[in-house]
Amino acid sequence: MAAARSSDDAGPLRRTGRAVGHALRLPFTASARGIRRATHAHGAGESGLGKLIELHAVNGAGDVMITVALASTVFFSVPTDEARGRVALYLAVTMAPFTLLAPVIGPLLDRVPHGRRAAMAAAMLTRAILAIAMSTFVATGGLELYPAALGVLVASKAYGVVRSAVVPRLLPPNFSLVRANSRVTLAGLLATGVAAPIGAGLQIVGPQWPLYGACLIFTGGTILAFTLPPKVDSAKGERKAQLVRHGEKRPSLRSVGPSVLHGLQANASHRALSGFLTFFLAFLLREHPLAGQSAAVSLGIVGVSAGVGNALGTAVGSLLKSRGPELIIATMLGLALTAAIFAAVFYGGLAVAVLGAVAGLTQALSKLSLDATIQRDVPEEVRTSAFARSETLLQMSWVVGGAIGIALPLNGSLGMSVAAGIMGLGALAAVRGLIRTSRPAPAQHLGHQG
Repeated sequence: MAAARSSDDAGPLRRTGRAVGHALRLPFTASARGIRRATHAHGAGESGLGKLIELHAVNGAGDVMITVALASTVFFSVPTDEARGRVALYLAVTMAPFTLLAPVIGPLLDRVPHGRRAAMAAAMLTRAILAIAMSTFVATGGLELYPAALGVLVASKAYGVVRSAVVPRLLPPNFSLVRANSRVTLAGLLATGVAAPIGAGLQIVGPQWPLYGACLIFTGGTILAFTLPPKVDSAKGERKAQLVRHGEKRPSLRSVGPSVLHGLQANASHRALSGFLTFFLAFLLREHPLAGQSAAVSLGIVGVSAGVGNALGTAVGSLLKSRGPELIIATMLGLALTAAIFAAVFYGGLAVAVLGAVAGLTQALSKLSLDATIQRDVPEEVRTSAFARSETLLQMSWVVGGAIGIALPLNGSLGMSVAAGIMGLGALAAVRGLIRTSRPAPAQHLGHQG
């Protein structure tokens, strides 16, 4: 009898505990269900694209955690002169070797079409391990930090190349490649926006804590990569891109058509501008903040402007009707060039913020339009190879732009003039060819089939 009464008494307590637990979990479970509905909408769940969207969000969150830790150690925690030396060392130890490694990433990954899930999981796991290794050295900023940072950079870019090659295999019915890339990119941007302040909060606790967070996130990404559908690893119907030959042996991407070639030239200039602004403005605004603002606020203004522009460009790209993506790429070149000239002539807070926003927007729209030309002009059996190789070229362009930014004297008008020169070279190389090769496309959207 006593046992029965004890059980009866425990019943209401148990029910109350379950009710409280349910109430506490409800915001998180409801949010998770909402995110799942968004990522799996319009057939993305059935095709497997939803899983890739979630994986890319994890990738973005983990990368920004490492970025927060490195930026705080290499850049913010020391005087400006020492910071410039540290960043120069960072570029020498990480970017220079990456410039040599980048050309082989795409072709190397072409050789493992049956292991794409494993390749993405390996890129995640590598960064998880390196994050823990970096946590030992991040407080002191010792030389041991830089080889680990190089490993993180290479793993991140390898993931990006494989992800670009995987997307065509996961398209839902009546879904264009550009719309799929828009969704994946937006997920990464949103995850970055959420994880960045969390990383900053962890940085206050201790310099190693963002790296602990990155390790946890990438470990989850390692597991998530293997939940992608098996067709990701299928190479059925694929062959390596046969590139134009000079004397039968030297390959290049020219054989994919003039629209793709000129689109790559234009996108390379956008990516070089992004790398240049990232490093040049980081130093310039620390030493010479915008009028009336601190260095941190100045950097925040430019960073937020670029992020908003990038997100807006990605969102517009998913909706914008395209009767000729070449014209959009040419227009984006002109817009970015105009903004850079404006910033050079009227250098100041407004001009720099406008350039950051325009650079983000034009890079996003130009890349989406390049995706459209590859989808339209490159045969399906070689499309994934073309994406892998083009992404490698664009990553190399970012490295070159970053190297220019770190080497340039810290003069605002001079820097903006160099930015204008980068876009001017891109316009000279690509605009005429883009306009000449532009032709109406079947009625569709940059973001979806009409």
